[in-house]
Amino acid sequence: MSGELSLNINIKEPRWDQGTFMGRAKHFFMVTDPRNVLQSSETLDEARVIVENYRAGTVKPGLTEDELWRAKYIYDSAFHPDTGEKMFVIGRMSAQVPMNMSITGCMLTFYRTTPAVVFWQWVNQSFNAVVNYTNRSGDAPMTVNQLGAAYVSATTGAVVTALGLKSLATRLPPIVSRFVPFAAVAAANCINIPFMRQRELKYGIPVTDENGNRLGESANAAKQAIVQVVVSRIGMAVPAMAIPPVIMNALEKRAFMKRFPILNAPVQVGLVGLCLVFATPLCCALFPQKSSMSVSGLEADLQERIRQTSPHTTTVYFNKGL
Repeated sequence: MSGELSLNINIKEPRWDQGTFMGRAKHFFMVTDPRNVLQSSETLDEARVIVENYRAGTVKPGLTEDELWRAKYIYDSAFHPDTGEKMFVIGRMSAQVPMNMSITGCMLTFYRTTPAVVFWQWVNQSFNAVVNYTNRSGDAPMTVNQLGAAYVSATTGAVVTALGLKSLATRLPPIVSRFVPFAAVAAANCINIPFMRQRELKYGIPVTDENGNRLGESANAAKQAIVQVVVSRIGMAVPAMAIPPVIMNALEKRAFMKRFPILNAPVQVGLVGLCLVFATPLCCALFPQKSSMSVSGLEADLQERIRQTSPHTTTVYFNKGL
């Protein structure tokens, strides 16, 4: 063990105070940094070794505190906090900005025909299904049949919702119809996330005391976690899907946009990307990643078990997912 770096740094928790919005925002700006998606497998594995060795009491010679925190955030961006498994690359939160800017930009550009609405809503909800499964809470695996049923239910419900809203928009002014993709995404998130995380609602997610000791599984905690994630996801979509339509509606009346209509899609994608760079971490920060609830809000049998095994515990904690 090297004496160069103290072993008292708590890298099990984020670097910044998660009790404040600003602290959570700084944390999620690091977690959702799109540059993390470009990290090689070797870099990810090296970060994992640094983090796991440090937790075990071994410090890499010459390692600085900043390098330790950098390794921790690279590790957190790619490995699931409950299972420790390397996450599918497009399901990582660091992939949210590049993936969503492309998909959302196309949804906002190609919204006038039914086939285009169906295709891009299907693409978007398929991507959301990957993200929702990748960032689920808990460590219990889903079977292929459960995953397939959840995916079909989530994407079908979302696409049907989008088509229903599109049919309503035909009787509305053009500027209003531009907001149909946002309304569809907001409604679809309320369908997709619970479906893709339905196992948590049925069997519960792990809850712990303040020291991380596992106390059991709670479906009530899962409900709270999923509601918070739905709110955050809808919040992420607001700037990216509400601001660009207003700007594009004004730009399309300009002579240069009429002369070069091919610029419509790239300009729209760029505007969406700019919004998402800030909206993604700020909306992730609306609620603490390590969420909590009172023991009195848990299921009766779990409350009783906690009273017997940990009588002084009044609050439990859980990973809400992202």
